[in-house]
Amino acid sequence: MQSATSSANYETRAPFRRHRRADERIELLGQPMDLMKPAEVFHQVARRLHEGQRTIVANHNLHSLAIARKNRAFREFFSMADLIQVDSIPLIYWAQLTAGRGRRFHRCTYLDWRDAFWERAQADGWRVFFIGGRPGVGERARARILARWPKTQLAVRHGFFDAAPDSLENGALHQAIAAFRPHILLVGMGMPRQELWVMQNLPRLEPCAIFTVGAAFDYEAGIQAACPRWIGRIGAEWLFRLALNPMRLGRRYLLEPLSLLDLAARDLIRLAARKLAGPGRPAPLPPVSSPPTVGLGPEPHAGKRDS
Repeated sequence: MQSATSSANYETRAPFRRHRRADERIELLGQPMDLMKPAEVFHQVARRLHEGQRTIVANHNLHSLAIARKNRAFREFFSMADLIQVDSIPLIYWAQLTAGRGRRFHRCTYLDWRDAFWERAQADGWRVFFIGGRPGVGERARARILARWPKTQLAVRHGFFDAAPDSLENGALHQAIAAFRPHILLVGMGMPRQELWVMQNLPRLEPCAIFTVGAAFDYEAGIQAACPRWIGRIGAEWLFRLALNPMRLGRRYLLEPLSLLDLAARDLIRLAARKLAGPGRPAPLPPVSSPPTVGLGPEPHAGKRDS
């Protein structure tokens, strides 16, 4: 699919680098991530749209890292992703400690880049298709988005459908996507359902940029309270969300991180080895035991969605 951005507009944009830096991708807690600002993500997405290439934009936080330890298919999704955003200020701090890189502006999460995204989508004529939310939530979110960006081309479908690849509901969804021909596909069905849906349905999708966005449209519709961005910038968004919903999120924020302690120790051992080896000499990776794997299995239609 060709981008709606004209060649002339593409050529005269601000002088971002055309190619990505080799050191943008780092490994934290056993998983790859990219240290990129939101503006750099959008630039690379626009470039690939212009060239007719598909782009998968994923994101990692502590919750996704815990899921990745147990779910092999979920890990495979991240191995397919072209860009993996860091959706966690604590992970940025960990990158600073163990890799010597990363700044707070490298945190990329929907609530931080939403305004810039919709402005870009409206200006460049991107057609955006959103999948997710309960019935009615997408329409409410769409109305609020169009009130601010009235020229945006936005279609929505709720996420409560039979996501089996050969189901009638999934087939109808693909027909709607094909008819709309989106430049951007936002998939907000919670982890790991959204990632597994993208993996299973990728061969049926025309080239476009696919973002996994969790509960983004619940925030847009006002169904969930959005954390004030100043709290997010200091790394306390998890505490804000835990205070609002302790029963649902207590395990995620208080217990799940404990499952990553051996990976944290591995990062620290690698840091110590690198310092002992001196500059210019790679430090060997310490061994790490393979986690148990969990098959795909059926995903519930109406489970609670996670961002």
